[in-house]
Amino acid sequence: MHAWPASEVPALPGKGRDLRIHDTATGGRVTLAPGPVARIYVCGITPYDATHMGHAATYNAFDLVQRVWLDTKRQVHYVQNVTDVDDPLLERAMRDGIDWVGLAERETALFREDMTALRMLPPQHYIGAVEAIPGIVPLVERLRDSGAAYELEGDVYFSVDADPHFGQVSNYSTELMRHLSAERGGDPERPGKKNPLDPMLWMAAREGEPSWDGASLGAGRPGWHIECVAIALDHLGMSFDVQGGGSDLIFPHHEMGASHAQTLTGEYPMAKAYVHAGMVGLDGEKMSKSRGNLVFVSRLRRDGVDPAAIRLALLSRHYRADWEWTDQVLQDAVERLDRWRAAVSRPDGPSADALVEELREALSDDLDTPAALAAVDRWAALQTAEGGTDESAPGLVSRAVDALMGVAL
Repeated sequence: MHAWPASEVPALPGKGRDLRIHDTATGGRVTLAPGPVARIYVCGITPYDATHMGHAATYNAFDLVQRVWLDTKRQVHYVQNVTDVDDPLLERAMRDGIDWVGLAERETALFREDMTALRMLPPQHYIGAVEAIPGIVPLVERLRDSGAAYELEGDVYFSVDADPHFGQVSNYSTELMRHLSAERGGDPERPGKKNPLDPMLWMAAREGEPSWDGASLGAGRPGWHIECVAIALDHLGMSFDVQGGGSDLIFPHHEMGASHAQTLTGEYPMAKAYVHAGMVGLDGEKMSKSRGNLVFVSRLRRDGVDPAAIRLALLSRHYRADWEWTDQVLQDAVERLDRWRAAVSRPDGPSADALVEELREALSDDLDTPAALAAVDRWAALQTAEGGTDESAPGLVSRAVDALMGVAL
């Protein structure tokens, strides 16, 4: 599966700072100082409705992580999956009377278009669940053969008791885990499971649903969590720098994935930092496909909204915050974009060297985008009020905003 084209990232004078970021597992900030190549895995979409503002906010956060790393003169090895076979996708295809493969391809193509328009840096490896199945099957077999997984009526379940570190990503109570498991695709009430929280690794073939050869597992398809584990281990290995996604993935997805990987390899942890973006709401509820309260990037683009304004709207809220999308949020972003573009269109202006360092400091401090926007606002206001004599300043501001925040002025 191919990703989308990369926009050029301008080089800035000097060097950026190491990223200090909130780690869900420890509940505090950690300083990430990767080697020459920083490694990041971000969970991708299930392509039956793409791309709403909740998606865009999440991928914007991890695009910023990449940009901070690139500014430190590191390379970035970024991997993202596409869950192109799963119950929600099959259910939507059945509801609409269309082929599930065609639905997945159509929505994945639209996601790529949206990511390109928003200038999100693409992953080096963009892997679909279906194409990952040949690598998933041996992992499930290893877990089963080692006693870390078991069969139940043809399905294969992972035993969470096999991982002594289970629960250390979310740090949630068993009661909350059980509630979220039922809410987010698990089956804690199924009779015969060793532990109600045990997640499915391999689903035996069901009538009328797609299935693949699972060797000794029999025909079927993979569970959700093992998909990302297989892709991450194949392309990044263990102890990569950041596992990213929305906060709704903390449990069960990232908790279970970590346990799968740690049990398979005997190493801990799967990722050095678990980083999660907040939820975007609309009309008082989390924006989600199941509720149908979605604002789509593609629809805004069709309505003539500049993608740079959409990106500024996302940047106006801290990535970890839960926040509400409104028309006013977008209007404020449109007006900010106009002010910034007017400021950098002049032939000279106030020196911007200090501004670049302000942006670096803000973004390296847990991706503090509101502080970064405020810094550019101050420069633009000074430019409007007083101007300046530095002929290089407008160009430097334009390059810095592009390089560090992905906004083309």
